[in-house]
Amino acid sequence: MVLATVNTGSLNFETFVAGYLDDIRYELIDGELIDLEPTGLHEQVTGLINLKLNVAIDLLNLPSFVPMKCLIKPLGQNSAFRPDVVILDRTALANEPLWKAEPVITLGKSIKIVVEVVSTNWQNDYARKVEDYEALGIPEYWIADYLGLGGKRYIGLSKQPVVTIYQLVDGTYQEQQFRGRERLISQTFPNLNLTAEQIFAAGRLS
Repeated sequence: MVLATVNTGSLNFETFVAGYLDDIRYELIDGELIDLEPTGLHEQVTGLINLKLNVAIDLLNLPSFVPMKCLIKPLGQNSAFRPDVVILDRTALANEPLWKAEPVITLGKSIKIVVEVVSTNWQNDYARKVEDYEALGIPEYWIADYLGLGGKRYIGLSKQPVVTIYQLVDGTYQEQQFRGRERLISQTFPNLNLTAEQIFAAGRLS
């Protein structure tokens, strides 16, 4: 995914939803319209993760689902994040103030997992969104950095592909990183059979 900032002036959340809710290319960060411009390889990775998580939901017969489009609104901000994959808890959606009219989530307890597939906007994924998702109380946040684009403070000097999983413990994210054939450890899906390398392989041309 290639990141671009669209010069439209500062937008508030309501204006963004009215004009860009149905356009999956865009999200809003601090009033700036961000053009995500997804690449084919990025979509391959997103598709694999989406598939694996849908299978996990089905196997456990959970009251959860992966929406085709969804915005996450950090409270009190002119921002609207458009995650690559998000699992919603169907039983919690009755408490969402916007959901009946628009696919917008404002409460962390409505979310089981958020996944961001890293692109040139890695700073947002590793810094900004970690803080905002933690503040919302989202229990699990994955960063799939299949190209090893993240800064060295986040993925190390080797700059190798890595999957980082943040899990909420007493209100604070605890981080684990996975590489190679390591199986991802998810508190939501403890029996998930998915390795870091499977994700990285999805981002390569055969």
